[in-house]
Amino acid sequence: MINDAGGDVVFRTTSGRVRGRQCADGVIAVLGVPYAAAPFGAGRFRAPQPAPAWDGVRDCTAFGPIAPQSAQLPGAPVWRPGDEDVLTVNVWAPEGAQGGALPVFFWIHGGAYTFGSSAQPDFDGTALARAGLVVVSCNFRVGFEGFGHVAGFTDNRGLLDQTAALRWVRENVAAFGGDPGNVTVAGHSSGGGSVACLMAMAQARGLFRRAIAHSVPGIHYTVELAAAVTERIAAAAGVPPTAQGLLSTPPAALVAAADKVAAQCGTDPVALVHAFAPVIFQPVIDGEVLPAEPLRALASGTARDVDLLVCHTVEEAWFLHAVGAVREVTTEAELADFAEALNLPAHLLDGYRTAMPDAPVLDRYLAVLGDAQFGEYTTRLAEQHAKAGGRAHLARFTRKRGAARPWHTADVPFAFGNLDAVGADFLIGATPDGDDRALSDRMLRSWADYATTADPGWPALTTDLTPVKSWAVPTDHLADDDRARLRTLWRDVRFDPLRPAH
Repeated sequence: MINDAGGDVVFRTTSGRVRGRQCADGVIAVLGVPYAAAPFGAGRFRAPQPAPAWDGVRDCTAFGPIAPQSAQLPGAPVWRPGDEDVLTVNVWAPEGAQGGALPVFFWIHGGAYTFGSSAQPDFDGTALARAGLVVVSCNFRVGFEGFGHVAGFTDNRGLLDQTAALRWVRENVAAFGGDPGNVTVAGHSSGGGSVACLMAMAQARGLFRRAIAHSVPGIHYTVELAAAVTERIAAAAGVPPTAQGLLSTPPAALVAAADKVAAQCGTDPVALVHAFAPVIFQPVIDGEVLPAEPLRALASGTARDVDLLVCHTVEEAWFLHAVGAVREVTTEAELADFAEALNLPAHLLDGYRTAMPDAPVLDRYLAVLGDAQFGEYTTRLAEQHAKAGGRAHLARFTRKRGAARPWHTADVPFAFGNLDAVGADFLIGATPDGDDRALSDRMLRSWADYATTADPGWPALTTDLTPVKSWAVPTDHLADDDRARLRTLWRDVRFDPLRPAH
């Protein structure tokens, strides 16, 4: 690290020098640093390639462009056709950090593998950097560019982008004061799913020491289903589903075609689950980049040398319903159709009816959906990792305040210390009060301690016990698995990679 003539902070990376800025007292932010070449032109649908070097000092005081998508998120940039240099990282570091001694926290954003970026305000790394971490986040290909199946090209390009960003961390983070041998990779929702996939991938082995995964989705695709999704998208774009046809189609046209296919899934799903939750991009169990479904990989001991901390909220799907991301179910017949689509046994619905005797059908549906999509899979990851000889911790976000629910995404602004970020009031369901701020302090400190020492502040799982930390207001609590009765209903439910409906 050096100071240039204007007083800005300059760092040396393997591709060239970069200029950052002081974003807050004691914290330097370096934003939009390329970690790989633009994945378009000759690089489109291919594994990421090295970033070209540059001369002089590159100004890195603003976020880089985001990957192709149609989403417009509060306070975040939007993608514009022509934006191509989308594979960038951001670094927040304590001012004056040097010598490669600080733990590194590497964040992967969520967004259904379809949208989102590292520039979302609730992912700002300032508070975590103040807690003594070097924070790195990255953009990667989402949607068809990152997860669409193209014959003759590699699947899971978004995951390979994340791996390339982690290699950038290994080669460069010491310049920002971070220890490349003490990296914690973390993510939420599809970002948490990405973390689980990275733990199963040979390409990512050795690039991180610990993992934090919040609200991990349990859905993965067979190559057959990924190809079926591509056929639908190609048809919507008016091109053949071949490499030549897809390469000839601009990213904006594929984004629009994918949105059209997702909108039609309510009546014509590609996989049965799409009729209720039309997320049409998922990691593909291709036998190469992703050799096995992550739960099975962890159960086999593939990542037993990586420490794992998982967390999920207890009312995940209420958020998805509030933003219109899932189908509404209000009758017993519709609920039975939903269970059939997810291949859930009848006794599971009966069990939730007993546990929620006065709840309307919609609430029971959302409870089952949230556990099916996130809660049960997240918990199993920790349990199977522990049984295979790994070290695992489990938490649940249970904070309620008036009408504010512990729903999907509510935990993220708390753990980042960003309760006042643009859009955070909707995510957490209320204007933060003193109890909320105290909870945020506890959660942020837990993340920081875990990234530093592998101890988040409560016991790890054993082969016999599942201690659970419940994040709550005004105080947290620790108990053995407090959802054990509901979880017995899931005992025989499998999370196999999905196949086409027809």
